[in-house]
Amino acid sequence: MMCTLFFCMQLFILKHFRNEWIWAIIDSAISNGLLFCATFFIVIREKYFYYSSHPFRKNTFFRFLRIIITPLFFSIIQYLVLQKYFNQNIDYTEFIEQSASIRFVFNLITLIAYSALCWLWMYFIDQQEIIERNTDAEALLKEAELAKLRQQLQPHFLFNSLNSISALAGSKPNEARKMIQQLSDFLRSTLRNEEQQLVEIEYELQHLNLYLEIEKVRFGNRLHTEIICTDECESKKLPSLLLQPLVENAIKFGLYDTIDNVTIRISINYEPNYLVIQISNPFDSTTSKASKGEGFGLNSVHRRLHLLYARTDLLHVIATENLFTAILKIPQ
Repeated sequence: MMCTLFFCMQLFILKHFRNEWIWAIIDSAISNGLLFCATFFIVIREKYFYYSSHPFRKNTFFRFLRIIITPLFFSIIQYLVLQKYFNQNIDYTEFIEQSASIRFVFNLITLIAYSALCWLWMYFIDQQEIIERNTDAEALLKEAELAKLRQQLQPHFLFNSLNSISALAGSKPNEARKMIQQLSDFLRSTLRNEEQQLVEIEYELQHLNLYLEIEKVRFGNRLHTEIICTDECESKKLPSLLLQPLVENAIKFGLYDTIDNVTIRISINYEPNYLVIQISNPFDSTTSKASKGEGFGLNSVHRRLHLLYARTDLLHVIATENLFTAILKIPQ
């Protein structure tokens, strides 16, 4: 494109000074053909020096020398080729000699522009690659942190379950075997869900029910759960394993400070652009610290939501005198 533009410019300039169209066309064709070869050489040369570890790569004097020598060398070749071709036309060879300095300046400006464009283009490509690498690194770091958060959820629950199995093994061996099977199913489901970032609410509730069945073996008739999910929510998606830490938090602060029966209520509704989940549990405001919202369960969910959605307003809690509610909003 640039060579075509230069060809036309030079053609009309030469026609202005020399009346013969044929000579202007031949001169422009030879000059711009050589110019195209020179720019091709510059592209290869600048690419080599840009990406190489050559000691002269950033040497200012050497770069200045390259900028001057290339147009000078090209102008000499151009001059010799034109003189050779027009050697029978003395009038035109004199014109070539007279315009040699102008041609050199034109070649110098053109090739400097091409060199600058090459460096700018390679710099742009290099910066794009850096941005992509940084983006990939940030994504990997985010995935690693999300995986770490998911893995941190399991040990506390697993240790409690194993302690409960140990306590049941002597007095209630059938219950212990049942709990081992439930724990096995739960861990298998956990490994399967960890492969997916988002899952449908239906699958998340199935996994949550496995967890609740184990907890009901631990706490017996004291733990009751109510799960209300509207039909339009069943196909909505949320981050996998997101509800367990909230429910675990509700069980911890709902049952640990009382000997009464406790009901954990999970309500799932759909509002425009959001899946809204409310998890409520009774608690004693005089003895429980849940109202501070400083438990690992709440912090881990808050951190995951921030990593996934870059927002800090998707989880908030409401604590009254004897009821604690965690409200979760998942963008859809």
